[in-house]
Amino acid sequence: MRVVVCLKQVIDPLTPASTLALDRNEKKIRAGVTAPPVINGFDEQGLEAALRLRETNKDIEIICLAAGERFSNDVMKRSLAVGADQLILVQDPSLDTWDPYPIAAALAAAIRQIGGADLVICGRQGSDWDNALTPYILADLVELPLLTLAKSVTVADGKRVEIERVLADGSMRMNAQLPALVTVTSELGALRMPTVSARLAATRKQPRQFALAELGTAVVPGHAPEVVDLAIPVTGRSCTFIDAADGPSAGVRLAETLLQAGAIRLGGER
Repeated sequence: MRVVVCLKQVIDPLTPASTLALDRNEKKIRAGVTAPPVINGFDEQGLEAALRLRETNKDIEIICLAAGERFSNDVMKRSLAVGADQLILVQDPSLDTWDPYPIAAALAAAIRQIGGADLVICGRQGSDWDNALTPYILADLVELPLLTLAKSVTVADGKRVEIERVLADGSMRMNAQLPALVTVTSELGALRMPTVSARLAATRKQPRQFALAELGTAVVPGHAPEVVDLAIPVTGRSCTFIDAADGPSAGVRLAETLLQAGAIRLGGER
């Protein structure tokens, strides 16, 4: 059984905003050299789901697949260190985009190139643009049923995938005939840590790389909204001291200050 886990290399969400470089002409945000990228956290949880499946079925082959402009091998090889059998990278300058359609099209072409998959697992969304659309587009392109927001994933008799889907007020059980595509959410749990020996072994492995031309595809823009402008939010704090002769007077002054700032309103106001 072949399980393909889709990964995305992203800017570390914990990177301080002060270290980010904003190109407003290109509508892109870059991290400085002191802030290395990471694998999208939700995608790591998708890989953890695949590893758990293999614990109960040793015949599962896990292939990690990513599409993007460029990759840090040290970052992406973490997937090999925790137990993935292969790492495939689709690399092309035109894939430096926030539009989910070209990314999904590249992933779909790569899946077809390797002969398909019995199960495709994706994170629920990327931590960079938070589009949460790539898995939906990918499922349509490869014509697979889609089960979303799984906090657990199991395979029954090698024929059906079963998930526990997270709801706002609980959970529900869902299943689909294989092949299928599943997205996982954070309730599934974090990716396991690799051992030191596994890390060293992963450094000696090389990912398989494809260019878009080798896959017989090209970037076709989707129908995503146009990015008009980007800006890094400016945050700040201010503190106002209330001076008064006594407690009751301070309370009155505080109420007046909050009213003027719009933080509170009188009970009869609408």
